[in-house]
Amino acid sequence: MSAEQTALLLAGILVVIDLIVRVTAVIVVPRNRRPTAAMAWLLAIFFIPFIGVISFLLIGSPKLPKHRRAKQAAVDRLIRESTLGVERVSDSVQWPEWFEGVVHLNRNLGSMPLIGSNSASLIGDYQGSLDAMTEAVRGAERYVHVEFYILALDATTTPFFDALGDAVARGVDVRLLLDHVASFRVKGYRKTLKRLTAMGVRWQLMLPVQPLKGKYQRPDLRNHRKLVVVDGEVGFMGSQNMIDRSYNKRANIRRGLKWKELVARVEGPIVPGLDVIFATDWYLETGEEITSEIVESFDQPGEPENLDCQVVPSGPGFPNQNNLKLFLALLYAAEERIIITSPYFVPDESILVAVSGATQRGVHVELFVSEIGDQALVYHAQRSYYEALLRAGVKIYMYKSPYILHSKHFSIDDDVAVIGSSNMDIRSFELNMEVTLLVRGASFVREMRAVEDGYRRDSRELTLDEWMQQPLRSTVLDNLARLSSALQ
Repeated sequence: MSAEQTALLLAGILVVIDLIVRVTAVIVVPRNRRPTAAMAWLLAIFFIPFIGVISFLLIGSPKLPKHRRAKQAAVDRLIRESTLGVERVSDSVQWPEWFEGVVHLNRNLGSMPLIGSNSASLIGDYQGSLDAMTEAVRGAERYVHVEFYILALDATTTPFFDALGDAVARGVDVRLLLDHVASFRVKGYRKTLKRLTAMGVRWQLMLPVQPLKGKYQRPDLRNHRKLVVVDGEVGFMGSQNMIDRSYNKRANIRRGLKWKELVARVEGPIVPGLDVIFATDWYLETGEEITSEIVESFDQPGEPENLDCQVVPSGPGFPNQNNLKLFLALLYAAEERIIITSPYFVPDESILVAVSGATQRGVHVELFVSEIGDQALVYHAQRSYYEALLRAGVKIYMYKSPYILHSKHFSIDDDVAVIGSSNMDIRSFELNMEVTLLVRGASFVREMRAVEDGYRRDSRELTLDEWMQQPLRSTVLDNLARLSSALQ
């Protein structure tokens, strides 16, 4: 065979392979995937075939391994069966008409019951929340459960670590979970683990990417939850990681960036609900079953303040997008006011429709975001939605630099609010394991309104006229980032 014939044969083989790849992609990629995500993946595979195919094989599936999903389903059944009849709530006559449906939705999706007779307070001071968690650990008598997306030993968090060590020394059982990839990427990772081991803390990595040890899943499926539970009596949850507010990154320190967070401190029979989230994650990582003993404590007496609370877990271990469906239900239920705080607001079509529909039926909608960003791709993707939001009548407030407004919460009318670890973006809806607390109670919403008032004082309102003056290069970057956000 001549060189020319060989070249023609190779070219023909490449054409056939390319055709097979494209046809296969059209069959495989759209299956059980949102149309926008499917289209983004197909465009990537068609225009940059080699990179597109490799990327799809690495991060194309948003599901956890089958054995982990089976374990999650088993725990969900246990929770549903063990908590039948524990719903002690306030007078449901005072509920908004739509609230019972939202509670039922959450029960079906995340298995957790709504429970009354709770008290809760909000902590918006970064150091103040660390101090509160440290103080609670210092008072522990039986056990401490700690779970963070990012956990690092540094000058800011040393008192918390010292409190954990003191608790172990006096016989308190301390268990701790930290996300492998997220914590690995921060300064002092190995020092942190050595300190935990030396203190006698029982620690475990969440979603470890360790293929040589037989532990692997899609590497960007992460556990994004932040929880501390002490003796099943007091719990903390919200947006804040256990690390210095600069995240100990040179670029952040050079720019003077400081994270602004919001943490809820809760007491009452809902605390075991937070503990169940920890127990489930502990079981998924270690195989050690501690869920049933915690579920039994749902029936403890409540506090005088009568807040109805429901814990809503979500993530790739569930067959449904639990947090997205909760957020949509609340957005559609609002009658007077919606105030959203989300550091990474990259919504899908359903959220955009719900928000614009709310303004069109006369609901006042505000969105708090940061004036500057710490993640360029997400920052530009978020900006690509500002024009549509402003034209829909949403008031956008930009929290002034050098602060990164990292809080994650929103309030509905005067009686319902949510707070937790979940952003309003596709990553939090599909790829991250998150936890959200639904709270019904006017006193809690008033406290959150005070927090929102503080944000408003420290922000500037973005107007449509100002936004339309953006240079073309910024618009191009924003739109390119928006396209990439669909690759989930």
